[in-house]
Amino acid sequence: MPEVLPSRQLHALGQSLWLDNLTRELLDSGRLRRYIDERSITGLTSNPTIFDHAIKGSGHYDDAIRAGARSGRSGEALFFDLAIDDIRRAADLFAAVHERTHGIDGWVSLEVSPLLAYDTPATIAAARELHARVARPNLFIKIPGTRQGLAAIEESIFAGVPINVTLLFSAAQYLASAQAWLRGIERRIDAGLSPWVPSVASIFVSRWDVAVAGKAPDALRMKLGIAAGRQACDEYRRLLASPRWQRAMNHGAPPQRLLFASTGTKDPTASATLYVEAFAEPFTIDTLPEATLDALDALDHPIAPPTARAEASIEMLRAFEKAGIDIDALAAKLQADGATAFDASWKELLDVISAKGRALA
Repeated sequence: MPEVLPSRQLHALGQSLWLDNLTRELLDSGRLRRYIDERSITGLTSNPTIFDHAIKGSGHYDDAIRAGARSGRSGEALFFDLAIDDIRRAADLFAAVHERTHGIDGWVSLEVSPLLAYDTPATIAAARELHARVARPNLFIKIPGTRQGLAAIEESIFAGVPINVTLLFSAAQYLASAQAWLRGIERRIDAGLSPWVPSVASIFVSRWDVAVAGKAPDALRMKLGIAAGRQACDEYRRLLASPRWQRAMNHGAPPQRLLFASTGTKDPTASATLYVEAFAEPFTIDTLPEATLDALDALDHPIAPPTARAEASIEMLRAFEKAGIDIDALAAKLQADGATAFDASWKELLDVISAKGRALA
C-alpha cells in the first residue's frame, strides 16, 4: 500500500470521493467515521437497492421495524422512518465537511420513491416533504433525469430544494438535466431569491459496458462507459465556462457539479479501479462502493489526471456506432431499465419490511 493512500491523492487532486453505500451497520460500527477521518470520504449516496440489501441482509433494523409495526407504521411510511434516521446520522457526520467547504461538499442523498419517476407533480411534492422531514442543510434529494423528472428538478430547485439528478447516462441526458437546474436557478434570480441551491448531476458509467458486452469487437471492450462519461465531462467543462452559467454564478449560484456514479466495474476480468482512474477529474465527484474504495487504496501506483481529449471520446463513440451500437437509443434504454430496476428493488424492499414487521410485531 502506498505511503499516501490513493483516496487521499484524489482528494488532493481536487476530486470529491463519496461512498456509494449507507447502512445502519456502517454507522453503528464507526466505519463511516473512519472513512471520513482516514480516507477523505466527503459525502455519500443511497438508493433503493442499497437499502433493500441493508434491511434484508441484517438484523440492524429489526428493533426499529418492530417498534414501527407495533405503532401502526407500514410500507413506505415505515421505510422512510428507517431511512431518515440513517440519513440524519450520516448528514451529521459530514456536517463539519459541509461547513468547512462552505456547502460545496459534505452531502448525503436520499431518493424519492422510484414509483414516481414518471409523475412530475408527485415527485415535486415528495422532494419538498422529504427535504423538510430530514431537516439537514447537507441533504440532496435524488430525482431521476427522466423527461418528467426534468420538470420536477426545475420546480424543486426553484423551491430551494437541493437536488441530486440521478439515472443519467449520456451527454445529452446530462445537458438536459443541467438546463433544468439552471432554469430553476435563473427563476430564483429573477424573483429576487437566493440562487444558492446546490445540485449534482450523476452520470452512470459501468452499465454501458454491461449492456454491450459481447455485442462489440474485443478491441472496444470496457471502453464505452469511459467514452460516454468523458463526453459528459467535456460538456460539463464547457458549461462551467459558458456566459449563462457564469452569469448565474456571478449572482451567487453554486455550479452544478458532475458526479460519476456506478464506478464499480462489473466485469471480473477488468481492473476494479478502471473507471475511478479514468475519471480522476478535479471539481467532480466519484461515488465508490466499499469494495471499489478498498481496491483504490490497495493500488501501488500514483493517481494522475486523465489526458484524453474530447476528440478521443467522440472517436470512440463513433467506433461503437460503426459496430452497430445506437448510442442514443441505448442511453434511453439504460435510463428506462434503471428506473425499472429501482422500481423492482423498491417493491422488494417494501415486501421485506412488511414481512419483517409482521414477524417481529
